[in-house]
Amino acid sequence: MNWKEILIRRKPNTYKNNYGHTLIIGGSPGLTGAVSLASVSCLRAGAGLVTVGVPSELNNIFETKLNEVMSLPLKSKGGFIKETAFKDVEDFIFKRKVDVLGIGPGLGINPATQKLVEEIIKKIEIPLIIDADALTILSLKLEILKKSRTKIILTPHLGEFSRLIKKPVDFIRNNRKKLAKDFSLRYNLILVLKGYKTLIVEKGKVYENNTGNPGMATAGSGDVLSGVICGLISQLRGLELKKPSLLEAVKLGVYLHGLAGDLAIKEKTQAGILASDIIEYLPQAIKLGV
Repeated sequence: MNWKEILIRRKPNTYKNNYGHTLIIGGSPGLTGAVSLASVSCLRAGAGLVTVGVPSELNNIFETKLNEVMSLPLKSKGGFIKETAFKDVEDFIFKRKVDVLGIGPGLGINPATQKLVEEIIKKIEIPLIIDADALTILSLKLEILKKSRTKIILTPHLGEFSRLIKKPVDFIRNNRKKLAKDFSLRYNLILVLKGYKTLIVEKGKVYENNTGNPGMATAGSGDVLSGVICGLISQLRGLELKKPSLLEAVKLGVYLHGLAGDLAIKEKTQAGILASDIIEYLPQAIKLGV
């Protein structure tokens, strides 16, 4: 089965569960938009079901903001998810047959939340996409990646990657292919190094994306990308497909995200594009890009 058959020509005798269930954990005071963008873009990319795991104290905000996305209120204090929420996350994944977990958009870096991220990396066994604040948390204890039981996808921009490898941004910019390849090999993961000609790296192989534009350097664009990647992986697992691989899903996600941005600027201009515009143009990007 190819991507066109997955994303455009669905078989008639299927239903939402066939296209996977994604859980995206994030949100904190002042940062409810990030996880909302990620969850909606996940649906736009074709996931059958999407749930956001959010601080219980902020759940009413998400119930108001999101129509098609479900919410899972998680134990929180001061609007930040607590470490003790891990058991609820684990139980939800098992009971609701979640196919992929994204963590980080708007999550915050509260100490209790840091411990939650560590537990998830060590114990969760479904594909894990780590982005945004979860990357900042990870940079404090990077070797925990070697304790993971699952396939991990990291999606840092240059600043986040700088924190991960403790190198200046300018040095990374001038050596990004080698640094990205070395990092991916060391931790046995898929790395998406965002920026001009985003790199996708796994097992020593480096792929360079050719879609996207400077207008996409706007708040929330990275959250949209995380959601798109989650949505594509969700469908692979929901349809129980071994091929295309997770790497192919990540590569396509980066490509479609950039293509949606390229379509959006034709009407919105580079100066005027918003992250929500990228989501709006995703269906058109899918029609043209697969």
